[in-house]
Order: sequence, then C-alpha cells, then structure tokens
Amino acid sequence: MNAHAFTSDVAFTPTVKAIQARKGSRQSYARVEERGGWQADITPDLAAFIEMQTSVFLSTANRDGQPYIQHRGGPAGFLKVLDQHTIGFADFSGNRQFITQGNLTDNPQAFLFLIDYAHRQRIKIWGTARVVENDAELMARLMPQDYKARPEQVILFTVSAWDSNCPQHIPQRFEAADVAAALGERDKRIERLEQEIARLKGISGAAAGAGATAGE
Repeated sequence: MNAHAFTSDVAFTPTVKAIQARKGSRQSYARVEERGGWQADITPDLAAFIEMQTSVFLSTANRDGQPYIQHRGGPAGFLKVLDQHTIGFADFSGNRQFITQGNLTDNPQAFLFLIDYAHRQRIKIWGTARVVENDAELMARLMPQDYKARPEQVILFTVSAWDSNCPQHIPQRFEAADVAAALGERDKRIERLEQEIARLKGISGAAAGAGATAGE
C-alpha cells in the first residue's frame, strides 16, 4: 500500500516540490496530483511494454544511501508481469559481486528504468524489490525457454508508482536483429525485382526476335 498522499510523492518530496514551485512547474504537476497522481497498477499497455523489453536498468541503494545501477538483459519476455503490482525475472549469473542483492538486503527500495530506443519511449517504475533463492518452481516460471544463461536466483519487484516520459532527446536506435531482418526482407525484394526484370527482358527480346523474323 502506498503511504504517500499521492503516488508521485515517491519522487516528489517536499524539497522537490519546493524546487518545482521556484522553477515554475509545480502548478502543472499539482494538476496531475488532483487527478490522482501517477498510476500504481500495472495496466495491460504497461505489461505489454515491459514484456517486449530485452534490457532493463535496476537501481538500488545501500544502507548509507549510495546508489547503484545494474543492467539486466535477456530475450523479449525475460521480464514477466506476475500480477498488477509484481514484475519478476530470473537473475542470471554474472560477475558475482552481489552488490544489488546486498543493497536489497539492507534497503528494499528500488527503481526500474526501461527504454525503448526504436519507439523513443521510456518508463520509470518505483517500488521495492527482493531476491528469492532456491525456489525451483518460480525459477522455472521465469527462466526464458532455451536461453543460454545460468540462473542464479529470482528478483521480484513490487510496483508502487510508474510514469512515462516524453520522447524528447531519446536517440532512435534499433535492435541488430530487427535491422538484420529488415535488410533480409529488402534483399529478398531486390532479388524478386531483378528476377522480374530479367523475365520481362527475356519476353521483350523474344518479341523483338520474332518481329525481325516476320519482316524478312
């Protein structure tokens, strides 16, 4: 349950609101608060966006407030929406520093940052997270099928608020696999057109030859 007056208060602290007031944006954000603030439930559209991603940034902080950002990646669908408030994913074995796990042990507050460069869209998700070890059933549910990685544990993220950003300043980039697929389709189209041109030239040449024979 969100203990703030508005869901956006997870980010808009009194200090942040004072700065917004000083710099002229408080009124517009106050109107958002009047409408209930940011959403706390995972909507169908958000769920679809989450499960399309192949990359996510997970932010945590230790007991002293020192922040840390960890990248997590996998095939589309490696991030799974388990219910209206929970996102889960298999945490694959990496450099085994366990900074994220240590931070979450001392401080469960966490943040997910998702960015879709192709569509120039980003989503910010606030909440809490915890590590689940030795749960074979949950791991089997979250482990991407046929993905060549060794799962270490599971991370469950509980959503308290989320917001989307405008596309301003997001460079448009495309996944290598998507570019390769598009180029493959282009090459097939070029091949078909070249074959059609050769066929038409053959018909034209045959017609010209027939015409010359008839005129002799």
